[in-house]
Amino acid sequence: MTLPPARDWLFSLKTFTASMLALYIALRLELPRPYWAMATVYIVSNPFVGATRSKALYRALGTMLGASAAVLFVPPFVESPYLFSFVVALWTGTLLYLAISDRTARAYVFMLAGYTLPLIALPAVTNPTGIFDLAITRTEEILLGIVCASVVGGAVFPNRLAPSLVERTDVWFRDAAFYVKETLSGRIAGQAISASRQRLAATVNQLEFLLSQLAYDHTRPDILARAHAMRGRMQLLLPIVSALADPLTALLGGANARPEGLAALLADVVKWFDAPLDASNANDEAEREADILRGRIAALEPQTAELATWEGALLSNALWRLRQVIDVWQDCRALRMLIAREAGVWRPRFRHWRLGGSARYFDRGMLVFSAGSAVAAIFVASSIWISSGWQDGAAAVSLAAVACCFFAALDEPAPQVFAFFVWTCASVVLAGLYLFVILPNVHDFAMLVVMFSVPFLIIGTLIPRPQFNLATMLVAVNTASFISIQSAYEANFLTFINSNLAGPAGLLFAFIWTRVTRPFGAELAAARLMRSSWQDVVLSTSPPPHGDLRELAARMLDRLMQLIPRLAATDDNRHPSIEGFRDLRVAFNALDLMRVRRRASDDMSASIDTVLDGVREHFNRCVARRARQPVPESLRAAIDAALAHVSTEASQGAPAVGPLPARQLREAQHALVGMRLSLFPQLSGVSGPARPEATA
Repeated sequence: MTLPPARDWLFSLKTFTASMLALYIALRLELPRPYWAMATVYIVSNPFVGATRSKALYRALGTMLGASAAVLFVPPFVESPYLFSFVVALWTGTLLYLAISDRTARAYVFMLAGYTLPLIALPAVTNPTGIFDLAITRTEEILLGIVCASVVGGAVFPNRLAPSLVERTDVWFRDAAFYVKETLSGRIAGQAISASRQRLAATVNQLEFLLSQLAYDHTRPDILARAHAMRGRMQLLLPIVSALADPLTALLGGANARPEGLAALLADVVKWFDAPLDASNANDEAEREADILRGRIAALEPQTAELATWEGALLSNALWRLRQVIDVWQDCRALRMLIAREAGVWRPRFRHWRLGGSARYFDRGMLVFSAGSAVAAIFVASSIWISSGWQDGAAAVSLAAVACCFFAALDEPAPQVFAFFVWTCASVVLAGLYLFVILPNVHDFAMLVVMFSVPFLIIGTLIPRPQFNLATMLVAVNTASFISIQSAYEANFLTFINSNLAGPAGLLFAFIWTRVTRPFGAELAAARLMRSSWQDVVLSTSPPPHGDLRELAARMLDRLMQLIPRLAATDDNRHPSIEGFRDLRVAFNALDLMRVRRRASDDMSASIDTVLDGVREHFNRCVARRARQPVPESLRAAIDAALAHVSTEASQGAPAVGPLPARQLREAQHALVGMRLSLFPQLSGVSGPARPEATA
């Protein structure tokens, strides 16, 4: 492990300063639990100002909402302990469902409101008359920590989030360049390629949360809009490159001669992707080179008469997709530069009807199950506490609720809950060391700061590192809480053991519970995502189109970005993520055909409808049998017949043929070629549809 850089030491120093300031003020104000103000600083602090402000705001709102619920529920239900336990569990589960249904920073409001109720309400059952004072003081202590963390973080060497956005996108650019270059070189499978595909999807998913915090970073609205536009194009690059892979494989790997000039064009595009991102004139040079590449693509376009052949249709499709890849990459480069420099004018190159959709996919069944599992865990833990008569058992139920909420969105929460248990135990040991060995020798606040400085400053340097974030944040927060610092020193070993072992006991229960109730892991989630994608393919072929086509496309793309990171990297050409891309392409091509058929002739509409009906029937079978089924040969025959029909009209070369412009005829041809390649990839390089003259 490398030593922490200077910025991590600065973050640690700022966080420690804010925590000591919060503790000092809480002690001076004689708040009953001043250590909560100190712990809150470590909960909300982040190396970036925007992230700290957003979390601080949402924690304040969540705390006040949870505290209000405690005041509302404790008096009427405290005399019915089991009913009260059910109310607490139901509240927590409902708010948890809302939290995991929101992938932005705003979810923290619901998450915190959910588990704040048991944190406040359960310890108050022995003294229900004091619930209002307990809720008020708890809110005051947390708000004090929030204010201190926000003021110190924003006033002392503030670290903005926007530069971090550029750093994270640079990681995406490196992976994307590798992925595109491998695809253009004819390599679409392999463990390295699959791993890069997973990283690309994971980065795009992470940016959604990061962009939700960017508005709190004093980022200008135009920069925020450009960041969202960049993420949208980053998300589209993967399926576009995947759509390019199949026609390239057919053209370069088939028995027929390779189109003249295509190999040289692909080699130059690979070089273009290696252009540096940060050189002062790199973007201008990349723009000029992109225009040259587009000109070469146009020069290689097959003649209108050649569009009636399978090879000509393949080449046209490949060149069309290649231009889209260049346009999307150039837009991403330009947007990155504008975000980094916070200046400049952007002229988008890639324009498509699919851009701009905001729909997201949520597996509601899994969300309900996750929230329901937390409800049951809290109720069972409360019942055990009630029946045992353990006076400090409320802490066990509270931490069990926190653990179930923290990791409810994970496919496999048990390992993280166990880590929570381990590091909480470590915090108990560290807190005991302080309470019984160090603090008896502390006589004033200045000495207390000195005694806290060494471990907390070291712990703080590790919080910004993702691999250590959970462990170090838990140690800092729990140690501060377990010491239970008051204005006067008071320590009783038996009281300390009894009260602070309740937390680990609750976490151990949460671990066993999640291990028993959620043993299935990512495999089930991936299978459900895949089946849901088949259902949306059916929707994309159903007349009239289901809802807004842009929103339907956005939902399918979002689901694919969730599916890819859940699939293990392999070197298999039939990797599930590749199959997932093909399903998405079938749906996108179906949507394109639905748009075209509105203005097509009756004969062409009938041939397109036959294709869409076949696709719908095939994916309905997959959904019904809960497994991917072989694609029927009748569907290939229908695609070939429609492609022959469209290709014949497109090859006539007239500006408009019947009611359809030549451009839309070309789009229909691309959609049919893409659908055939997606459904029958094993045949793309060895056979094509019959020539139009052969079907006459």
